[in-house]
Amino acid sequence: MTRRLRYAMVGGGQGAFIGAVHRKALALDGEAELVAGALASTPERARASGRELGLADDRNHADWPSLLEDELRRNADERIDFVSIVTPNHVHFPVAQAFVDAGFHVVCDKPLVHTRAQADALVAAVKKQGTVFGVTYNYSGYPMVRQARDMVRGGELGSVRKVVVHYHQGWLASALEGRGNKQADWRTDPARSGAAGAIGDIGSHAENLAATVTGLEIESLCADLGSLVPGRSVDDDASLLLRFAGGARGVLVASQIHTGQENDLRLTVTGTRGTLEWRQEQPSTLLHWPDDGPLRVLTRGAPWLGASAQRASRLPAGHPEGFIEAFANVYRGVLTDIRARQAGTVADPLDADYPRVEDGARGVRFIERTLDSAASTAKWTAW
Repeated sequence: MTRRLRYAMVGGGQGAFIGAVHRKALALDGEAELVAGALASTPERARASGRELGLADDRNHADWPSLLEDELRRNADERIDFVSIVTPNHVHFPVAQAFVDAGFHVVCDKPLVHTRAQADALVAAVKKQGTVFGVTYNYSGYPMVRQARDMVRGGELGSVRKVVVHYHQGWLASALEGRGNKQADWRTDPARSGAAGAIGDIGSHAENLAATVTGLEIESLCADLGSLVPGRSVDDDASLLLRFAGGARGVLVASQIHTGQENDLRLTVTGTRGTLEWRQEQPSTLLHWPDDGPLRVLTRGAPWLGASAQRASRLPAGHPEGFIEAFANVYRGVLTDIRARQAGTVADPLDADYPRVEDGARGVRFIERTLDSAASTAKWTAW
């Protein structure tokens, strides 16, 4: 029987949202087990979090340097196979860089790092070490996103003309950061979140979704960022016009002040032969308007879907799958790649299907270019 891969987690302890999601996703296929961690920013909370999750005392660390030092001391047959980084953004780079340099495989939450220089350094380090590095743009793991990708890249829409992606949330429509909300506190603090707010937190997802499905590269953009909640230090609303290489046009909106909205991420792609639309809040369906027939409603799990959508589905059609399963699909791709590398083989791309460090670096460049554009008034015309 193939052993489960061993992993450590940095961040994701008591009071954290996304760490628990990662652990549940990793548990879904029974392919990995959490054996070590440095789970919080203070030694006390880190150790308490590890005890709650059942970590052995000698692998329950007060901080990530101690975790790395301990793993490097261990024999190869008991070391972790990879580390999962689920901290606030400002911790991503030092942890990822240190573990990659030490030869470990890494999975990191998004946005990857704070600056393009850091992103480029990570890309270079991963290339030098030959390690696996996944970035958890989890929406890329939905079966119907993969179906949309295969249809667009397979030419079913013809030449792409227009890409519209928006991500609307309402949870930051008021100043939660001043009322003790842990998630709002760090996500609106530029020292921890980075210079970008909404455009980094959810705009990075929107950019990756558009890139994943269409394969198009942004050639130029025009951005308007706003901090609409009084006193907020980072943007909470972003509107962008996009121009893609090859001539297609696009619109990207990322806003966390849409009062009452929950997690309304949707993508529309229009080509010369039809249009597709996918909505995250109804993830099991993909709408297709062909130019030569009526609206088609494609559903997850159907036997006529493409191979990548089929492989990303765990349940028969009509049984809902969603957020955690999408994360699990990203992790399954990462784990498949790790196992192949350990065996000295090359994984089937259909199985090793996950966002790479280069995707994360592109996302960082997107955020920086958006901030640059928003700081300029060159494209504004007075009324």
